[in-house]
Amino acid sequence: MAYEVKGVVARSKGAPVTVETVIVPDPGPGEAVVDVQACGVCHTDLHYREGGINDEFPFLLGHEAAGTVAAVGAGVTNVAVGDYVILNWRAVCGQCRACARGELQYCFATHNAAQKMTLADGTELSPALGIGAFVEKTLVHSGQCTKVDPAAPATAAGLLGCGVMAGVGAAINTGGVRRGESVAVFGCGGVGDAAIAGATLAGATTIIAVDIDDRKLEWARRFGATHTVNSRETDAVAAIKGATHGFGVDVAIDAVGHPAVFEQAFYARDLAGRVVLVGVPTPDMQITLPLLEVFGRGGAIKSSWYGDCLPSRDFPMLVDLYRQGRFPLDDFVSETIGLDDVEEAFDNLRRGEVLRSVVVLDK
Repeated sequence: MAYEVKGVVARSKGAPVTVETVIVPDPGPGEAVVDVQACGVCHTDLHYREGGINDEFPFLLGHEAAGTVAAVGAGVTNVAVGDYVILNWRAVCGQCRACARGELQYCFATHNAAQKMTLADGTELSPALGIGAFVEKTLVHSGQCTKVDPAAPATAAGLLGCGVMAGVGAAINTGGVRRGESVAVFGCGGVGDAAIAGATLAGATTIIAVDIDDRKLEWARRFGATHTVNSRETDAVAAIKGATHGFGVDVAIDAVGHPAVFEQAFYARDLAGRVVLVGVPTPDMQITLPLLEVFGRGGAIKSSWYGDCLPSRDFPMLVDLYRQGRFPLDDFVSETIGLDDVEEAFDNLRRGEVLRSVVVLDK
């Protein structure tokens, strides 16, 4: 029997979202229905609403979520009814060329649910990142469910489903930050601050936060930044070199995704340093760098996909670190809201007033 629930829908490009009745089918083979407890409001959801991802409207928004498994379909063995899970958008296939060479974090054929959730009139919905979690129940592929310790509240744990994992992974997985290294993070929103927290966790001793907003720089200090640079007022590259004995940092992370910021990150690193792009650029953006500089500086230039994470490995680990008081997930939660407040949360996000608004489904 299908479920009739309430969810947040974007019907057309740029239009305000609406709370509507959503029909969630019983799970088919390999699928699961999850009772969503909490879901973070991510920039990616705003990009969907504004047509920046694709034009497959209407969208069921939300993807950064945690909850409990309500039902599973045939053949599901990785989770069971009642399991507490974080949803992820990288359900590895185990068979593609990346998986075959043991690099599951790069899986090129990740799974989504085969069935569609719909509006009450039968209109098929496109779930954001294959999840769609601004809703009381959602249908996903079972591989999109990662079982974690239920002692971690959904308001915190759910954030690992996207932005926090992207930032932490950019520092630890992609950037390979090591003890005693220096790190610069450009852009101190949710992803950038998560990269700072990840660098702190990895043992970096000099962590330089760069932004144009002093309020965000103050947030960055809470997550472990040892230095801050307002790049609207100060030359960021010069300031970073000044804080690193003139050399530059071992790892420079662009959490903005803008050519001018990436260029700053490129020149702010030490010889043989690593540059990591985790901020998402728009399709029209281009960058030009002297090829001799690319060669002469050595090191590596890397893109970070979802923090190069493997949810089955990384989510439980970070939840455990959170429970030990070693990873500050709660500090990313600026406010908790209800389904009716998502449009206002988008406005706050656009103005840079919050790290994360989190939709709580019992509010």
